[in-house]
Amino acid sequence: MIVYVNGDSHSAGAEAVNTFCFADDDPRYRELGRRPHPDNLAVSYGQILANKFNAELVCDAESGSSNTRILRTTYQYLKNNTPDLVVIGWATWEREEVVVDGEVYQFSAYLITDPFPPAVKQRYKEWAVDRLNPQIHCEQAQKEIMALHEYLNSKNIRHIFFNTYSGLTPCEQLDWHGHYFQPYDHNQSYYKLLSAWNFKPIKENSFHFGPDAHATWADMLYNLLTNPI
Repeated sequence: MIVYVNGDSHSAGAEAVNTFCFADDDPRYRELGRRPHPDNLAVSYGQILANKFNAELVCDAESGSSNTRILRTTYQYLKNNTPDLVVIGWATWEREEVVVDGEVYQFSAYLITDPFPPAVKQRYKEWAVDRLNPQIHCEQAQKEIMALHEYLNSKNIRHIFFNTYSGLTPCEQLDWHGHYFQPYDHNQSYYKLLSAWNFKPIKENSFHFGPDAHATWADMLYNLLTNPI
């Protein structure tokens, strides 16, 4: 059995047991590039959930990821693979994957994760102005996520989605038939719900949680998957 996980830093288990977000932040794992650090991935909700199903974890999550990157890499994986379960923690609507001179960059309206070269900085400035209308970009994100949901249904691939930080608002509320956990409620996102359950980020000025929070989230997902509404 294969459990496929994609998402942003929360799904990558960033900083869960060490200070690293990307594998190549650690000299021991430079060859892994921007993939999750193995020590953090080992305690991530995805690995714990895979263990519960006695399954292999395949994780394409990347810190700072946009939903456009999540969609691209998920479709790439599904082109040649059929996992038993797909779990995706969607990033916030204002992030986007942008290609400049053949290189891929993750843009965010609120967080610059990389020191961009001058040509990319100019493109970023132009892009950021276009982020000022949240409804347009939220509706586009929902349309693309719904398309993936329908594709997975057509392939009879079991799946569950959730938001890592903010809900799909302002958007028309659609029926996801139990495949998307509380899509329109900011307070039911991964970060907000775990915070309400009194879990604290692993350090000041961080949004990332430790292994105990990941275990709790894995438990919640497992219960949703084994006791569907």
